[in-house]
Amino acid sequence: MPQIHLDEETVERLDALRVDDEEYDAIVTELINIYEAEELTLFRGGDLE
Repeated sequence: MPQIHLDEETVERLDALRVDDEEYDAIVTELINIYEAEELTLFRGGDLE
């Protein structure tokens, strides 16, 4: 599995999002899903013109 290194500010921001000591993997996966959903919504919204 690849490893990534995060700077202190990024870790602090992730810690602020954690609920009940949630794993970082779960947080990052959720953020990616939100990003992809918003991107899809924006893409489809542009097709309505």
